[in-house]
Amino acid sequence: MAVPDKVFVSGLAPVRALLASSNPGKLCEYRELARDSGFEVDLIPNLRELPPFDESAPTFAENSAGKVLHYSSFSGELILSDDSGLVVPALGGAPGVHSARYAGPNATDKDRVRKLLCDMNGKQGNERRARFVCVTAIARRCRILAVVSDCVEGVVTNGPCGRSGFGYDPIFFLPALDRTFAEVSQEEKNRYSHRGKAFRKLVELLIDRQIR
Repeated sequence: MAVPDKVFVSGLAPVRALLASSNPGKLCEYRELARDSGFEVDLIPNLRELPPFDESAPTFAENSAGKVLHYSSFSGELILSDDSGLVVPALGGAPGVHSARYAGPNATDKDRVRKLLCDMNGKQGNERRARFVCVTAIARRCRILAVVSDCVEGVVTNGPCGRSGFGYDPIFFLPALDRTFAEVSQEEKNRYSHRGKAFRKLVELLIDRQIR
């Protein structure tokens, strides 16, 4: 894929990217990830006043790429987005791309966790395997510069543990840390998480291409 504009050069002043999200937990994670990467991440100003993007595609990649293309039409700055979610093979891949809407459009994180645990009732052993998936995209002026993806494997617990993180973090147990994502520090989560791994891929790709 041809890259039309240079957007990043290692060693120069930080590059600002606008995150196409209203999720404060996601913004916090990206700001921590971007701290030493040469990026600064802010929210798109007045995001709620812009026409919303309909995240109804069947894949994370289509939703992520579509979102950055949509919001980059309203700004000349870099637009960063991801579509991510929890995939449980024993549930046929659910909640998957519907992770944020799994318990309804106005549900809280606790509602979504409660529904997932209810759907997992009676499942044991390998049936409780799950993975977090993240596809991250970046674009400017309606032209995609990069799309990357990664995941992290874990297990759905029998109940919430921990008070950190957001979304399904309290019930996603990571064997490598012997804790849920809601029990670890932000630094530890970023080191192992799907979002952290995908973001580092994105930064490496942009540096390698000398994009700014």
